[in-house]
Amino acid sequence: MNRRHLLTLSAAATAVPTLSTRASEKSALALKKGAVILFQGDSITDAHRDRKVEDKANDPAMFGRGYPFHLGGQILADHPKQEYAIYNRGISGNKVPDLAARWQKDCLDLKPDLISILIGINDLWHKLGGRYDGTPELYREGFTQLLDETKKALPRATLVICEPFVLRCGAVDDSWFPEFETRRNIAAEVAQTVGAIWVPFHQTFEAAVKSGTEPAYWAADGVHPTQAGHALMAKLWREKVGL
Repeated sequence: MNRRHLLTLSAAATAVPTLSTRASEKSALALKKGAVILFQGDSITDAHRDRKVEDKANDPAMFGRGYPFHLGGQILADHPKQEYAIYNRGISGNKVPDLAARWQKDCLDLKPDLISILIGINDLWHKLGGRYDGTPELYREGFTQLLDETKKALPRATLVICEPFVLRCGAVDDSWFPEFETRRNIAAEVAQTVGAIWVPFHQTFEAAVKSGTEPAYWAADGVHPTQAGHALMAKLWREKVGL
């Protein structure tokens, strides 16, 4: 390998920072010592967590196998003196109305200092399967009401809204569109209205596919992430949240 080639590779590596590099450059999120961090959502967040230990903060089985597991370990390792208490209360199959029905017990009673929410795929998927008749506008109204109630009950909590995502493979076909895009945009608008941190999962997965990977590499059924997909989500979440 000649000197010119080495210089070219070096310049390329410098010009395209990794997600972890960009995360380190972002201003750190200021959370108090002993802060409670809560992950909420559907099966993507649930990821086979053990309900029997859901009240045990930082328990590996409580985190499940998905992005909260990645994030929990990374955050605790990077902030050993902060004594954070991290919980995963995602439940498979949940839609916005399901979150609302259990929000007191599974969110407000925990008094979280940071609440990360990924919800919305089942609101469409169950509709396509004939098991739900909620419209995009009901999704907007329900999500907005849930977040308004949260801000009133926990005015100092940091809200993180994660972008719903799908990849065009497995269960995801043309019937999902354009309504999926409508609902994705609603989630972004709701996040902006309440001043939440926005984590653009769908945008990032789209970019990953355009770079040359197959959609199934990130989510085999188009909805539920693979191990690589969950890891990519965790990297992005830390970049955007700054924790």
